[in-house]
Amino acid sequence: MGRVDDQSEQPGLSTGAEVVVNRLLAEGVDVCFANPGTSEMHFVAALDAVPAMRPVLCLFEGVASGAADGYARIAGRPAATLLHLGPGMANALANLHNARRAFSPVVNVVGDHATYHQSLDAPLESDIEALGQWTHGSVHRPDSAADLDILVREAVQSATAPPGRVATVILPADYSWEATAQKPLLDNISEVEPEPGDIDIDVAAAGELLRTQAEHAVLLLGGGATAADGLRAAARIRAAAGARVLVETFPARLARGRDVPALERLGYLAEQATQQLSGATHLVLVGAKTPVSFFAYPGKPSVLVPDGATVHHLAVEDLSGLADELGGAAPTVPPSEPGAPPSGPLNPQNLAQVIAALLPENAIISDEANTSGVFLPAATASSPPHDVLTLTGGAIGQGLPVAVGAAVAAPHRPVIALQSDGSAAYTISALWTMAREQLDITVVILNNRAYAILQLELMRVGTRADGERSRSLLDLSRPDIDFASIAQGFGVPASRAGTAEELADQFRAALAEPGPHLIDAVLPTWSPG
Repeated sequence: MGRVDDQSEQPGLSTGAEVVVNRLLAEGVDVCFANPGTSEMHFVAALDAVPAMRPVLCLFEGVASGAADGYARIAGRPAATLLHLGPGMANALANLHNARRAFSPVVNVVGDHATYHQSLDAPLESDIEALGQWTHGSVHRPDSAADLDILVREAVQSATAPPGRVATVILPADYSWEATAQKPLLDNISEVEPEPGDIDIDVAAAGELLRTQAEHAVLLLGGGATAADGLRAAARIRAAAGARVLVETFPARLARGRDVPALERLGYLAEQATQQLSGATHLVLVGAKTPVSFFAYPGKPSVLVPDGATVHHLAVEDLSGLADELGGAAPTVPPSEPGAPPSGPLNPQNLAQVIAALLPENAIISDEANTSGVFLPAATASSPPHDVLTLTGGAIGQGLPVAVGAAVAAPHRPVIALQSDGSAAYTISALWTMAREQLDITVVILNNRAYAILQLELMRVGTRADGERSRSLLDLSRPDIDFASIAQGFGVPASRAGTAEELADQFRAALAEPGPHLIDAVLPTWSPG
């Protein structure tokens, strides 16, 4: 029972792993971000038999899952991950959480022990189904190798059904090596139904609402509404009706730059968001969820919708129709250019100005700058058109992996990873994948040697850290992290900038050369007051 027979050379038969790879390709999934182990070796071998699948090795599963998220946000279709049993998937969960919040289609292939080995409680035995269900997606476990073909197709359909989700295929090792038939394209599988929506207001009703109560209405945009066309339609609605328009705090993909309306984002701080929504009696959600605070705070509300306000849901595809209904003309946006790069010792404000002044056309920004990136949105509003990918689920360690996936999805576009120092350390091995794949990614580490966001949150929850023991948990010095040396050790050319002039010179040089680069931008140590 436990003997591995290579039966794949029988006429018309392939290994189960080859069936899985072929079916992924047939369903349009042709990139696999992988960190394999023993139970996945037949999948690895299948890549030689099926060369159309591009494997991308990641040194940590959290990089693989974050890269799949970034790929999906830019390509608009799923990548696969290859993960090693339950512990491998557990390592991937933080960035799968971010992918879920971004509604990114991702297909995980998780190896498992051979079916006859699972009852022995071997050291790596675990509950993979529970881990897959935690992502609020779908989990697919075959009953035999013959199930693999149809099951993989179902998983891809589940991942890509609107609005997009995480699907997990569990691949027992014996099914992976067993010989089975590759079936023709299966046209008899029922399409996966989209998740039921909350749409409760149509164009006519929304138009009437805004014509009569615009001063008390707010449109909150998310999902597909944050593409350039959605933002332009929302700006037309604002111009025609006078309603307030906001973008959700952390959009999965946000169009930015000149010729794209620079709409205000809902604040991260609950106090700021409450002020932005103050006075609204109608909140119209377009691709966004009902806004809530990231955390609970003593004496502060968790739901950010003003008391007594009515929440409506409008379909993203109805934005343009609503603009037409209101007779909204495209607002005139005066041409603007970012200023010249500034000079002086580096700080968060002039760092943002350097990036804005030198940002190339059609760039992709993977933004995990956190507290040090507060000046970036305003600074880049007049930069060339670009896309911004944000930290949708709040699980840090996303920025570098998402940049990897975005660069694989769009090799013709420059990718800029604006990365806080504390979060960078979570998934720093992504640099190695950037070097191996020679991805055109420029990483700028915003290095203030602190968990600055936690220093801020400490005050907001109503307590203090006055002692050395508590302060030590928010401090990233002693020793300082030498990101330039780490990058060079992973094969990424790196430099260090302490002034705006140095950053500008190094940023220009990095953009001009192919392949990845890292700039360790040394900022003043952050203090809340």
